[in-house]
Amino acid sequence: MTDERSIELEVEVAGTPEEVWEAIATGPGITSWYVPHQVEGSEGGEVSFSFGPGMDGVGRVTAWDPSNRFGYGGPDGDGLAFEWFVESKSGGGCIVRLVNSGFGSGGEWDDHFDGMTKGWKMFMLNLQLHCEHFAGQAGAASLPMAMWAEDPAASWARASSAFGFDPAAVAGDTVQITADGAPTVSATVVDAGPQRLSFITTEPAAGTGFIVAEGQGGATSFSLWLYLYGDDASAIAEAHNAGWAPVLAEVGPAPD
Repeated sequence: MTDERSIELEVEVAGTPEEVWEAIATGPGITSWYVPHQVEGSEGGEVSFSFGPGMDGVGRVTAWDPSNRFGYGGPDGDGLAFEWFVESKSGGGCIVRLVNSGFGSGGEWDDHFDGMTKGWKMFMLNLQLHCEHFAGQAGAASLPMAMWAEDPAASWARASSAFGFDPAAVAGDTVQITADGAPTVSATVVDAGPQRLSFITTEPAAGTGFIVAEGQGGATSFSLWLYLYGDDASAIAEAHNAGWAPVLAEVGPAPD
């Protein structure tokens, strides 16, 4: 069963409605700021996506109005549903609005709702950065992450010490995130919050990304995700994932 809760967020982005549509309703566009997607561009078309190995999903397009509205949900009409609305602004740019509905009731759903609200705010910022700095380009996503058995604040302190970045960095600061055996990430912070930095990268390639410790109580999902551009972006993204995924797994706390 679902209740009437929904996540509703909006962000102002650069570009025409047609350009923004490419970013929010096509596989290469969504992959450039969220997670890898493939989209069959018509109502009823298949949408497939992946958050990493073993975390794949499939849905169906429920709304397809090019340059205006795109939606998809579970293949059987159940589960979470996502709708994107694009509205042009006088003077240029667009407003993109997200409505994420289909949440159930109970404590587990409450945690899921809160976690997805925080996550969507981060991805909406990444969409904004994509449209501002890399419009019309297809980014290669690299999504290394690990689960650590401790609370997010402890994980953030652990990671900043292990990887050499300032845990209290703010917008405008430059950071380097390093580890033996993994590619260095050099970046300028554009936004910061509790246990989170979002940034524009210069190394290992030009792009966007974030490092974040998120979770509840004694469990943390720790991520160092990049969205890279350029002729060699796919190979560089693969190397980033191959280098950082084992490092993140190894740096976590030892099991009890």
